[in-house]
Amino acid sequence: MLRLIDQYLQYSGDKSGEVIMSAYEYAKKAHEGQKRNTGEDYIVHPVATLEILIDIQVDQDTLIAALLHDVAEDTEYTLDNIEEKFGNNIAQLVDGVTKLSKIHFSSKEEVQAENFRKMFLAMAEDIRVVLIKLADRLHNMRTMSYIVPQKQIEKAQETLDIYAPLAHRLGIYKIKWELEDLCLRYLDPDSYYELVGAIAQKRSEREDYLEQVVSEMNTKISEIGIEAEIEGRPKHFYSIYKKMLTQHKKLDEIFDLFATRVIVPTVGECYAVLGVVHELYKPMPGRFKDYIAMPKANMYQSLHSTLIGPEGVPFEVQIRTFEMHRTAEYGIAAHWLYKEGRGNGRHNEELGNKLTWLRQLLEWQKDMSDASEFMDLLKTGLVLDEVLVFTPQGDVKSLTAGSVPIDFAYQIHSEIGNSMYGARVNGRMVPLNYKLRNGDIVEILTSDKVQGPSRDWLNIVVTNSAKSKIRNWFKRQMRDDNILRGREIMEREIEKIGFKPAKLLQKEFYNPILEAHSLNKLEDLFAAVGYGGISFGKIVPRLKNNYLKSISDEERAKLGYRINSRGEVVYSPSTILSREEMLKEAHSSDVEEQKKRKRMGDPGVTVTGIDNVMVKLARCCSPVPGDSIVGFITRGAGVSVHRTNCPNIKSIIEKSDRSPEDAAQASRLIEVNWTGAGTKDFYVDLNITARDRQSLLADISNAIAEEHIGIVSGNLKSAKDMIASLVLTIKINNNVELEKVIGRIKAISGVTSVQRGH
Repeated sequence: MLRLIDQYLQYSGDKSGEVIMSAYEYAKKAHEGQKRNTGEDYIVHPVATLEILIDIQVDQDTLIAALLHDVAEDTEYTLDNIEEKFGNNIAQLVDGVTKLSKIHFSSKEEVQAENFRKMFLAMAEDIRVVLIKLADRLHNMRTMSYIVPQKQIEKAQETLDIYAPLAHRLGIYKIKWELEDLCLRYLDPDSYYELVGAIAQKRSEREDYLEQVVSEMNTKISEIGIEAEIEGRPKHFYSIYKKMLTQHKKLDEIFDLFATRVIVPTVGECYAVLGVVHELYKPMPGRFKDYIAMPKANMYQSLHSTLIGPEGVPFEVQIRTFEMHRTAEYGIAAHWLYKEGRGNGRHNEELGNKLTWLRQLLEWQKDMSDASEFMDLLKTGLVLDEVLVFTPQGDVKSLTAGSVPIDFAYQIHSEIGNSMYGARVNGRMVPLNYKLRNGDIVEILTSDKVQGPSRDWLNIVVTNSAKSKIRNWFKRQMRDDNILRGREIMEREIEKIGFKPAKLLQKEFYNPILEAHSLNKLEDLFAAVGYGGISFGKIVPRLKNNYLKSISDEERAKLGYRINSRGEVVYSPSTILSREEMLKEAHSSDVEEQKKRKRMGDPGVTVTGIDNVMVKLARCCSPVPGDSIVGFITRGAGVSVHRTNCPNIKSIIEKSDRSPEDAAQASRLIEVNWTGAGTKDFYVDLNITARDRQSLLADISNAIAEEHIGIVSGNLKSAKDMIASLVLTIKINNNVELEKVIGRIKAISGVTSVQRGH
């Protein structure tokens, strides 16, 4: 410990490490008796975390918090105890790193998402939180051979998805490279050890080659009077592995396995050295990058060039100043936070500008309250593969690789994106899905007549910023439509799993979901589902689980579920009901429901082999006499009758062999038949597309009236290019009448399509 404190004193200029030693003693006492998976005393881990942070020369508070980072989470000591001993600043840092272990979440994925959410919020307040977390993760990865293989894979994948890209975002390459190599070791051990072995075999040959290159470059650079530090190194295993995958090549087909680095005092000397090495070795076309003139978003600056070296073997040279080199190694930890006495990670203006991506990430997450969507947001939002393009005025814009003009428009301003109708790249018109390339000059064409973005843009754009702004537009502009759409989606999906919407959409079942997503009322949830901010695929199962937890064991068993020892609702095939039990269960005990069904009339359908069971026509496909039909045994609402080509029925059949729960759903399908003696009215929606013209609606109405069919309601929309879209609801007796009406409408001049609604 004294050795580490001496290292800190050397780079910091502080006179004493007494407070750091005090924190060490405090942590040692707190973790007394605790052991790591390695068998070592637990205090070994906080000290190793401290050592990693000393290597990137962080400030004293960060080191103290690193020693204490597991105290509040894993010992009897609390954050209040830490604050009392070391002050609020240290306690805040420790809190930022501490997991949300005392809060109950419904899934492992939700736990993971909420812990990352907490970390990023703390990181926005104080960037040092993430430095501690990265050092913590790096030491855990170094010692991961002592945990079970499944945990190794989970931790390695999480590290590769989140922590390594985060280190990259912050420019801390020293940590990024080691994390990536360790991840490869656990995620693809065969490839890792094969790579290590193959590169080790050529070590002597590689060292001779690098020694020759360094010597030749040193001689030439000295001749022009520049004092430079030159070093050669092999590229990291993971970067070689990625190159092999993306280029579909074997190791012996990858040539630029080496890199040399030239470090000089000034920017001018960087370009002078570039001229020397290009004279000494032939540069490969298209393999030069100037990150000094156009720095990466993580502050990285350097000149990169791939050259044909001795014996025709390619290698990469990186040329930078000493200050740039420090930033390249330590990233944000080196650049602002700890020099000139500014030993804290809270925002100053310069730091704030460089962390715009973090603020954007936190903005986007407000609309991504679903756990899996938030994790997807993190994985894409942290990736730093970028493309650099120009505005017509010459300003440089950095976008995620693969971005399209719409992404560019929304990065400039939301209103530019919302009013755009086209784009010019390098002076020529391009489609909106054109992939932008480095150096493109992009001009966005806008108009006041544009009413807003298209929903299809969500399938085109790449950046989370653009996706968030497009969703927000629909959220603001179309709330009523979104509520209606969301309600329809939710009710349809609830019916798909065999429940009545009214049963699951009760306050006691949806309130916990509203709280989890920071929503105030059910309409807010419908709206979020309607505009795509929350996935119904996550909400409906939670509603079902909340309902199933509220009923008795006996009722739950009838539905095929039980509660396990951890209090989770699980599917239990042993409790699946027989056909007779299902039909008994299908009888509604709701007197009002039965009266309502009688008022609506008899649909004229019998269930094969069964008498006296309530039958209703499904709203999702509106079957009429003559249609091929099938029944679905509901829970407490009789038998629901669908057309055999109904999308919901097709889905049940297609998924029937995927899981026991899906098989149970399919077992609820039952044969039904038309009796021809129904008293119910039948309604069908017709979706009509036609060239817009005068009297179009009148001609369609007359054709329907001539068939003695009643129109219940209609909605005509005129779209651009003179195409009219018409939705009519008609009242008919059977599908013969329906086919006649459709035929009459198709014969009308200008009608291009007549489709029966689902």
